[in-house]
Amino acid sequence: MEKRFTEQSIIGDIVAQFPKASDIFKAYKIDFCCGGQRPLKEAIQERNLDGKAILEQLNTLYAQSLEKDEKNWSEASYSELIDHIIQKHHRYLAEELPNLSPYVTKVLRVHGAHHPHLAQIHKLFNELKTELEQHTIKEETHAFPLILQFEETPTPENRETMKQAIRELINEHDVAGDIIKTIREITNDFTPPEDACRTYHLVYNRLEALEEDLLEHIHLENNILFPRVLHETEASQ
Repeated sequence: MEKRFTEQSIIGDIVAQFPKASDIFKAYKIDFCCGGQRPLKEAIQERNLDGKAILEQLNTLYAQSLEKDEKNWSEASYSELIDHIIQKHHRYLAEELPNLSPYVTKVLRVHGAHHPHLAQIHKLFNELKTELEQHTIKEETHAFPLILQFEETPTPENRETMKQAIRELINEHDVAGDIIKTIREITNDFTPPEDACRTYHLVYNRLEALEEDLLEHIHLENNILFPRVLHETEASQ
């Protein structure tokens, strides 16, 4: 694996290039905000940390973030596509939503007095967090099993139950899409103000990454999985 970061890399530059590096630095109590303008090596030595382990984590996660999804999911089986959605997009949300939440709160607490729009971002993010957490649970415990059940046993009863579940999911996608769209508008396309600190930049970068993953997630369901399922249910009637 090609190494992207070294001990000579500037801490703040690492987070700017790879926002999720902030989670690793937070775990090791490495200051990436006020102390971000120094090489990673200095923080490692200062705290007597395992530099090799930290760099391995950084570079592994960064390489994974660069992986492109080039598979033609229109040709995948229901089970394969559903497993991909769970393993890639649901897992991402399960990790990212709780990790990003304290940063959104911190930026509001520190900068909210001078940037009142941050209160609205905080409110919208927490609405989105709740919406997506409940949505993914519903998909994994209810809707996806119904789709797989119908694939195995295409009865009229299974068909109607599954179609209702899909309609509910599509409506929830619209709600989540509207929230992230509003966040983009409020943040001026995720553009931090000139006086923004590193954590402020971090929040905007990670919100934009959240939007990108969410749009891909919704695309796979709204444009590929659900139309195929609904088309096949109509054909089987």
